[in-house]
Amino acid sequence: MSDAFLPRAAAPAAARPAPSWAKKPPPKSKAQTPDKITARRYAAPRDPHEHARKIAENVLDAWYQSFGGSSIDVPLGTFAGLSLLRNVPGLPDWLLNLQPEELPQLLKEIYLGHWIKRPDLINRAIRLHDWAWNPDPDKQQLRAVHAVTRAAINTGLLDRTGDDDPWQRSEADVLSPLLTGLRHKSDKKWHGEYHTPACITDLMANMTVDKDFAQPGMTFREPAVGSGTMFRSVVQRLRDLSLNPHDFHWYGNDIDSLSAGCAAVNAIIWDLGPRCLIGCADSLAPDDDYAKTRAEAKEAFEQRDRYIDTASTIVTWRRALDLVDQLMPSEGNAA
Repeated sequence: MSDAFLPRAAAPAAARPAPSWAKKPPPKSKAQTPDKITARRYAAPRDPHEHARKIAENVLDAWYQSFGGSSIDVPLGTFAGLSLLRNVPGLPDWLLNLQPEELPQLLKEIYLGHWIKRPDLINRAIRLHDWAWNPDPDKQQLRAVHAVTRAAINTGLLDRTGDDDPWQRSEADVLSPLLTGLRHKSDKKWHGEYHTPACITDLMANMTVDKDFAQPGMTFREPAVGSGTMFRSVVQRLRDLSLNPHDFHWYGNDIDSLSAGCAAVNAIIWDLGPRCLIGCADSLAPDDDYAKTRAEAKEAFEQRDRYIDTASTIVTWRRALDLVDQLMPSEGNAA
């Protein structure tokens, strides 16, 4: 991995007013003074799952109407990266004012910021963000990425995934409807990919998980995790029971790398905790208790530590050289 993969703490650009096409006036209300973020909330369906489907539909329309191409990892990775942001005042309108060529750098910064904490999950999601590292991106594709970003923000993605409270972020799986919408019908049939509706997973979680069953330290396993919808229902059920998801083990696996990548991103959004492992392998193949996934996660953390140590050494040497330059007078000053 090159130095470019190391995280950078770039200062955010100053907020700029949203362009005229981005402003959606909210309905008149005497109760409060609406702003642009409130307008997005007014337009959003009350049901979180219906809202997630609406966001996916708008993103799909934006991608195909902008002739983005057949690489579904690009719109999916853009959408997943934006869903990792926390919604702070002014952020939606700042994002709307970014230029197409600025978006790959933004997405790299987002993924790198989470790579510091969970390199195993970000490495698992590599198919979602690998395209952003292309030094010579396709201009038409960038315009389509720009359209996807506008569609996602204007339909209220950050209202769905940007809350500081993980319970609010876990109300819906926003990646599942987009992933299934981007898949060609023949691809879904070939992969045997059928995402279980949230109403079914919620029912299953409510029927099987109670305080007598759910004991801290136990493990939840999903051999065909998809984007992680079953995990979402279980983690919400645990929170309803006043249990901490961080006290449980989560093992998810899927044979499809895009699905596994979505599950890894969702594990961060839903805050499943440090004991969550997402693998990409054939669940029917012999495996010693996710041994391959465990080994890959261990290597990801060791790799991160090596790069951080290297970066820290470089910073230390540069500071030392700057100090030497200050202590040793130049020839002009000595004269």
